[in-house]
Amino acid sequence: MKKLINAIPDVVKEQLEGMAAAHPDELKVHFEPNYVYRADAPVAGKVAIISGGGSGHEPMHGGFVGMGMLDAACPGEVFTSPTPDQMYEAAKAVNSGAGVLFLVKNYTGDVLNFETAAELAHGDGIPVQNILIDDDVAVKDSLYTAGRRGVGTTVLVEKIVGAAAEAGYSLDQCSDLARKANQYGRSMGMALTSCTVPAAGKPTFELGENEMEIGIGIHGEPGQKRMPLTSADEITEMMAMEIINDGAYTRVVREWDRDAGDWYDKSLTDAPFQKGDKVIAFVNSMGGTPVSELYAVYRKLDEVCKANGIEIVRNLIGPYITSLEMAGMSITLMKTDDEILKFWDAPVKTPGLRWGV
Repeated sequence: MKKLINAIPDVVKEQLEGMAAAHPDELKVHFEPNYVYRADAPVAGKVAIISGGGSGHEPMHGGFVGMGMLDAACPGEVFTSPTPDQMYEAAKAVNSGAGVLFLVKNYTGDVLNFETAAELAHGDGIPVQNILIDDDVAVKDSLYTAGRRGVGTTVLVEKIVGAAAEAGYSLDQCSDLARKANQYGRSMGMALTSCTVPAAGKPTFELGENEMEIGIGIHGEPGQKRMPLTSADEITEMMAMEIINDGAYTRVVREWDRDAGDWYDKSLTDAPFQKGDKVIAFVNSMGGTPVSELYAVYRKLDEVCKANGIEIVRNLIGPYITSLEMAGMSITLMKTDDEILKFWDAPVKTPGLRWGV
């Protein structure tokens, strides 16, 4: 294992210290429990948007804390869910009275711990809601989830809903927008290599010299299939067509009823992509793939979308939701409407994403 680290137990702490030192005007870091929060939090009258998950996916989530995106992020140990006390303390720190929206990737540990945090926040009188992100078309159930995994759409939802909160949306309006954006987004990933978690000291899985894994998760979870390595165009078309041809998907999610102070089941169905749809296209590096190769992927993705009557109206290309040093990439397509485009285009100023300022 070759990594730029000191002692393994200090990996996350030292990386958070570096983030705080590098971006003091945008964010601060609280330790024990660990959470990253806006330097100007709480922002008066504003709904607080919070997300989190295991470290190792940077810049998600801590790098997206700042104006127009997240108010706080809760980093767990590498590839390990944060704990309820991190989420609860972060919620108390950034709540201005307008309420807190938790954006939760669909991984079992994240889901359970954010649910506990929501119950604790509710007990303190904080208006709170949890919205699940579950956009991975590759695998319905996995080692880490019941249902689809939460992957690339997470970044887009954090940007869109973060801008809406900045613009004065209420907690209910932010929740409705997050729910819609998640239903509009679908993703798929692939790997050329594994990655190495520092505490493990060895690759998470093994791939042969001429093999690739299609449909992996952001922690290196197994995908749909392992197959011989082929060209960028063939890989891109294979993944894009899986996303575009994905049928209507219905799931039952647990959401928080603030009036009753309890959880209830909600059925949601995603409509398939259709000719004439306008989309945001997100081509993401898993950490070890250079941006130059992502542009080759985007070139083919644009061609495939046009051939299927889908128009890319915005794009994001780069390493935004990574898996340590894994070589590979993911593709996300999100259908848009006027509301989504308005908040996608709105100014954002975070360490990991910024424009319009």
